[in-house]
Amino acid sequence: MKQKSWIGRNWLILLTGALIGVAALVLSALGNPGNMGFCIACFERDIAGSVGLHSAGKVQYFRPEIVGIVFGALLMAVGRKEFKGKAGSSPVLRFVLGAAVMIGALVFLGCPLRMLLRLGGGDPNAIVGLVGFIVGILVGVFFLKKGFTLRRAYDQSKLEGSAFPAALLIAFLLCVTGICGLFRASAEGPGAAHAPWYVSIIAGLLVGALAQRSRFCMAGGIRDAVMFKDFGLVSGSVILIVVVLVGNLILGNLKSFSFYGQPIASADGLWNFLGMVIVGWGSTLLGGCPLRQLVLTGEGNSDSAVTVLGMIAGAAVSHNFNLASGPSVLAEDGTVTGGSTENGHIAVLVILAVLVVVSVLCTFVKKKEQKNG
Repeated sequence: MKQKSWIGRNWLILLTGALIGVAALVLSALGNPGNMGFCIACFERDIAGSVGLHSAGKVQYFRPEIVGIVFGALLMAVGRKEFKGKAGSSPVLRFVLGAAVMIGALVFLGCPLRMLLRLGGGDPNAIVGLVGFIVGILVGVFFLKKGFTLRRAYDQSKLEGSAFPAALLIAFLLCVTGICGLFRASAEGPGAAHAPWYVSIIAGLLVGALAQRSRFCMAGGIRDAVMFKDFGLVSGSVILIVVVLVGNLILGNLKSFSFYGQPIASADGLWNFLGMVIVGWGSTLLGGCPLRQLVLTGEGNSDSAVTVLGMIAGAAVSHNFNLASGPSVLAEDGTVTGGSTENGHIAVLVILAVLVVVSVLCTFVKKKEQKNG
């Protein structure tokens, strides 16, 4: 039997990366903020504000993309008979790690997807973030090789697996129809910048379906490259950058290659680096990046649903306690305003310490328990 070519084996991953890049360009052209056409951390932060978990008025909007991703993955999983209720793999730790990943992302101002969008948009701050993301994954891989585990998940009913997606859909329908007037929406700022909801949800459905089918994951791609010398999954991230870069060149969006003046970007290099170290490390321990957690939620994995809830809670904490960074602005006299906050610096250092503790306890201590047991 003739062996498939490299492209033949990885075409779905390449297609998924290209689709995400196109979706990000289209959504930004139709209203989403610049270099934020498709950002899981930003979207979940806006949802946290929409449901009243934080009071930052500029970042409140129930992002349809998140609903689309979950249901795109769910429909694909059901169609392929891969939908299966699962839960019980250290849910509290997953909630904490999800919150940690979100706090790190909001110090950097973006999830791994937005990091690539910023790279393709000519933002050099994203290069610093990418280095931090890779370093974080390498640290996580070290612990995986040593035996890190959050324990196994157990089979649950399909009802259990569909509970969070159903709640998400009900909340979205209440928001779109305006029933009860429960949801907040920004009048200005990033929360007020959005594409039409029906375009956003279609984009989410397509991305969620393809991401489920291809197993697309940025953290997983680098992990597989390091652990197994398999570069298939990481190729999706590479094609995503290429598509966004070419698209921005065609659309004339590339105006300057400068650390300052980029759309909603902090220029604090050290804290951008450390924030993405947290994202890479935490995502590796969790078994997937923020996008992958949404896809797994759509497949019926309640542990991933708990992780997503942790991320939303992390977004609320970030804005309620002034941990999230703001855009860096360089004045004519050379002074810089905005960027990361002192509270954010403290949070990053605390979270790094927490990650060390969790990684050690779930690697060496559990390994010792298993040996003695």
